[in-house]
Order: sequence, then C-alpha cells, then structure tokens
Amino acid sequence: MVKPKIAPSMLSSDFSNLASEAERMLRCGADWLHMDIMDGHFVPNLTIGAPVIESLRKHTDAYLDCHLMVTNPLDYVEPFAKAGASGFTFHVEVCEDNWQELVKEIKSKGMKAGVSLKPGTPVEKVYPLVEAKDPVEMVLIMTVEPGFGGQKFMPEMMDKVRALRTKYPSLDIEVDGGLGPSTIDVATSAGANCIVAGSSVFGAPDPAQVISLLRKSVEDSQPVS
Repeated sequence: MVKPKIAPSMLSSDFSNLASEAERMLRCGADWLHMDIMDGHFVPNLTIGAPVIESLRKHTDAYLDCHLMVTNPLDYVEPFAKAGASGFTFHVEVCEDNWQELVKEIKSKGMKAGVSLKPGTPVEKVYPLVEAKDPVEMVLIMTVEPGFGGQKFMPEMMDKVRALRTKYPSLDIEVDGGLGPSTIDVATSAGANCIVAGSSVFGAPDPAQVISLLRKSVEDSQPVS
C-alpha cells in the first residue's frame, strides 16, 4: 500500500505571486509542491534556483519536491539543503559514476533522495539505485521530454512504471508530464502514486476538484489487501 502524493507543478503557477500560489494549492489539497529546477544545459530551458526555494520556504512549511534537471547535481545539494528543499531528485543520466556519493550527500543534508529518468532511458538504469544499501526513496518517470511544461502525456512510459511497481511494491513512484483527468487512470493503474500536475491543476476552474480526482485515482488503483 503506497500513499497518494499530489504535487502541483509550480512551473505552471504565477511566479510573481509564488507564495500565495503555493498557499492556494495547499488549501486545494496538495500534499507536495513540485519545483522544476532547470539549468539551461541538461535541458534547453532555465527556470529557478536555490534563492527562489529559500524565498518560498519563508512562507510555507510544505514539502518542496525539487526535481533537478541539471548537469552537475552534486553542486546543488548544499545550496538546496540550505534553502529548505525537502526532496532532491536528480537525473540518472548525469551521475552513472557518482550516484552513491550523491545519494549519501543528499540524505546527510536531511533531504529525501529521488532519481529521475528521461523517456529514452531504460528503466533498468535505476534498479541499482533502488536496491543499493543506501537507496533512493523515490523514482520519477518522466512522461514527457523534460524541459518544458504543457506537453502531451506519453502512455508508452507506463511500461516503466509497471516494471518498477512489480519489483518494488512499496516504492514511491512519481510521474511528471501531461498528467490530468484524462490521463491519470492510465498512470495510477500502472502503479504511480506520486502525481505531478501543472497545467491541468493551475488551468482548471476548480483546482481542488482536479487534485481530489487525482488522489481518488491513486486510491482506487491500490491493490485490495
């Protein structure tokens, strides 16, 4: 049994009112706030860094689920820990040689370690990180190419989610990209329990209703014990 965690993607929020947008999402029932950190190098876009996390932390005690689409994640661990990040998810593609050191460093700073993979990366690449003596605590399956919001959900990525859920029944499995009312059931039935949603939540007339729908889909997909 894994708990649903609904994480509105703050990339879709009004950045000029980030604190109030965060508060609004929490009032609407969000469990986490998903923060997209892009370095303009690993992905062709530049978003926010540690100073924005630090500013937001002053206004909320919410779980800040930070997804680092960066080339050198080790360089970001200390600044993000100091800024108040709760979770630190790095990409497997950039740390095949030093992930053990990276995971250890993330956890030593009090953050939850997660690993993400792009659509073109085989899911087998993350197995060693989940099975390590000092393992990652979450796997994020990108259901779009990372770098931009508002893209179309890639249902073929659900094979990765199914493979992970079969191997690791209690693992937190996050999906990010194109998630909303029309795609959520495909993701949750495959085994995803942490749901990142941007445009479908922020663009909705009633974000609370969408968050509630996403949560119910995770709950309804749980195996009967």
